[in-house]
Amino acid sequence: MLEEEPAAAAGEPTPHSGPSSLPHSAAFWCPRLAFLGGSGIMYQSPARSLCSALSTLCCAPCTTTSSSSLLLLRSPAPVKRALSPPALLGSSFSASPRCGCCHQGASAGQCSAAVGPGVASSRAACSMGDSTSRLYSTLAKTLNSSAASQHREYLEQSDSEQLDPIDPKDLLQECQAVLQKRPPRLQRDFVDLRADSTSTHRPIRVMQWNILAQALGEGKDNFVQCPMEALKWEERKCLILEEILAYQPDILCLQEVDHFFDTFQPLLSRLGYQCTFFPKPWSPCLDVEHNNGPDGCALFFLKDHFTLINSVNIRLTAMKLKTNQVAIAQTLRCTETGKLFCIAVTHLKARTGWERFRSAQGCDLLQNLKNITQGAEIPLIICGDFNAEPTEEVYKEFSNSSLNLNSAYKLLSADGQSEPPYTTWKIRPSGECRHTLDYIWYSQHALNVNSALGLLTEEQIGPNRLPSFNYPSDHLSLVCDFSFNQDPDRLL
Repeated sequence: MLEEEPAAAAGEPTPHSGPSSLPHSAAFWCPRLAFLGGSGIMYQSPARSLCSALSTLCCAPCTTTSSSSLLLLRSPAPVKRALSPPALLGSSFSASPRCGCCHQGASAGQCSAAVGPGVASSRAACSMGDSTSRLYSTLAKTLNSSAASQHREYLEQSDSEQLDPIDPKDLLQECQAVLQKRPPRLQRDFVDLRADSTSTHRPIRVMQWNILAQALGEGKDNFVQCPMEALKWEERKCLILEEILAYQPDILCLQEVDHFFDTFQPLLSRLGYQCTFFPKPWSPCLDVEHNNGPDGCALFFLKDHFTLINSVNIRLTAMKLKTNQVAIAQTLRCTETGKLFCIAVTHLKARTGWERFRSAQGCDLLQNLKNITQGAEIPLIICGDFNAEPTEEVYKEFSNSSLNLNSAYKLLSADGQSEPPYTTWKIRPSGECRHTLDYIWYSQHALNVNSALGLLTEEQIGPNRLPSFNYPSDHLSLVCDFSFNQDPDRLL
């Protein structure tokens, strides 16, 4: 049985009432209007800086440096963590690091004035945010103004031009210093899947991961065997960043992102990524007190390796009605080969009883992607938490699509036809939940899977399952290396 999601958020349909069209204006939620000239502050929060190490990395004007010179070589990150903070941090670590103005109880908007307009608010992090009652009232005001549509582009654009590049090795060292009291990172190895080694081009590494929204992890998901201490954002964000830095993806696709503007955008943009975020119109995170805003899908790609040709934010429909689930699809040109391809990220509706709903969402996404890729002319990679086992109809729709898709992680099985036994494993009050819900789909006529990252074993995961002090999410990350077929039309 498919895992159960926490109770539906306000404005979401229920299985008994059928889907309802959410307010169209809700799709324009923008947490940065407070300092972009919008009317009313979306939500105020005690402006707590990122851990001092990460905060230091986010606050200087930009110089032009190639991101390729900053990337680590693709070798596994050391599992042992630093026993003490690196020298550049000095003694700046503290139990609850804050910037100077935050000691005075300044709001996020007040804190931004210290380092200039339009920049600093996205750098001030908080464990969550402020009360939902305040968020709801300010959200309503903003949606009634023209500011939301005026600044919608800020959901896609990065402030990287205003920030200094950082060395990923330094950021990894910073994270490891924060995590020195936690168990070592769990080791995973890549499985070579190449039939031959004829390609002379560098592979494209794609990472898919539902990172677990902080508001849901602390407030709704009820991981009964996971200590609350293991979910503290100050350390959990470093576990997430450590996992990303360990595998150094060219393209990163995330779900349940509710700390985009204060963590992932300011840091990953400085590593050379272009950053795009599309929140759910009515995120369940907003029901949690002290939330950090809505969760959504995020897509990141290295600007030195790819050129953005087109970007589309998709609000998925089911039975012709708009739903609360979203997708991002971007057409990129590979700098090395000059070839076009499309990368998409999505997160379909959760919960048992919603199989037909997910199927309808999947059909809508496939139709959108057919239009974007001109049938199967442009190669396609789709990453997502589909909340669906391989036995579900939506899985079959993707397998049998005219886009000629295959699921990359099937290639790890002995026969090449079976999905992994699990991509998520957790314990809730209702019992143990072990499911395969996450996938990386690809155009098998145009792309080859060179390698895929092996999954954690049951022994590594441990009896308390996920998340844990070792691993920051209830879902495992999936990572694949792709290369272009030399003669893609032959396999169509």
